[in-house]
Amino acid sequence: MSRIVLVHGIAQEVLGPETLLAEWYPALSDGLTLGSGPGVPREEVSMAFYGDLFRQKGHRGPGVPELDAGDVEDGIERELLLQWWEHAARLESRVPGPGDRTRLRTPHLVQRALDALSHSAFFAGIGERLMIGAARQVRRYFTEPALRDTIGQRLADTLTDRTELVVAHSLGSVVAYEALCARPERPDVALVTLGSPLGVRNIVFDRLRPAPTHSRGRWPAPVRQWVNIADGGDLVALAKELGPLFGDRVRDLPIHNGARAHDVRPYLTAAPTGRVIAEALAGHAR
Repeated sequence: MSRIVLVHGIAQEVLGPETLLAEWYPALSDGLTLGSGPGVPREEVSMAFYGDLFRQKGHRGPGVPELDAGDVEDGIERELLLQWWEHAARLESRVPGPGDRTRLRTPHLVQRALDALSHSAFFAGIGERLMIGAARQVRRYFTEPALRDTIGQRLADTLTDRTELVVAHSLGSVVAYEALCARPERPDVALVTLGSPLGVRNIVFDRLRPAPTHSRGRWPAPVRQWVNIADGGDLVALAKELGPLFGDRVRDLPIHNGARAHDVRPYLTAAPTGRVIAEALAGHAR
């Protein structure tokens, strides 16, 4: 009956809704248990899946086509990589910053950013191709209207009149925000965003639909309460607090996920997240 709808982020193109739900549901249940909340049966939880829309078409040769700095497009892709670089350099001393003299060793600005990010704990073990691929999915979402509409419709089709809570991670929080704004007539829901990039100026916030007015994002009409949860080391959630941009009704909650700052599983297993989810479900019942 979709009492809870989950919305994933980028880099899920080779998975599917049931595969992802099999990963997320145990973490969701653990968070509820640790937060002293009641459990939610699996049949009451659904995954709004859109990853397949980013899956590449078949090509000759094995593996995924390589991407390098020369493939990074100006605009969203380039600016997102540079913002990740700047933020990582502020958080970690081992990451050389854009203003360091070491930047002169590599002539290409984007290549310097990729090289620097490879030293960060956040991107540990992730190659250049995956970093570029992540930025590319964000760019495609905002620059391909048909893709954006289809993704939003996937979420709308997963929501039911009995849906009480939407839990959205990473780019999924943008999908959830826009889809709920576009459907003011639907029954009210609670919204929990995890590692959200909604507050990233110039790249995300200023491209939202509906467009912000006077530097303030519109409140999604069906949302009765909104809790935003962000780890201080999460590079995707560059703006940790959404209240200043979307209003005082947003409750911003800091959290610590350890080495996997952006991974959805430590977000979900955290007791504070479990308490927030339990409170949202209880609030709907009252």
